[in-house]
Amino acid sequence: MATPLEPIATAGAPGAIGPYSQAIKAGGFLFASGQIPLDPTTGTLTQGGITAQAHQVLQNLGAVLKEAGISYDRVVKTTVYLADMADFPAVNEIYATYFPAPAPARATIQAAGLPRNVLVEIDLVAYLGE
Repeated sequence: MATPLEPIATAGAPGAIGPYSQAIKAGGFLFASGQIPLDPTTGTLTQGGITAQAHQVLQNLGAVLKEAGISYDRVVKTTVYLADMADFPAVNEIYATYFPAPAPARATIQAAGLPRNVLVEIDLVAYLGE
């Protein structure tokens, strides 16, 4: 029997700006769409460079996790998209403050272009538990 898909939506993160869900629960996992540094209340782009943008992205993802009833300790995989790989050390430092040990598996790539010309976007997969 097929596992039903359950969309996750929260006002604590920016709403989808296209035909996708903020996240989907499926087969014991949560698959969260990429978050960019938009303030969920105003919809405006977070200013202040890579540090402020990385914090906003991770706060947005935290809101999605919370809506799904879990937290960062259940994240098993992330993908970090950077506009400039030179920002990797700064993002890595901020990233480490959100994820407890053991840190999730991760890929980090420099993207040719990100939505709204942001500096960082992150998506994730989390384990929902038994």
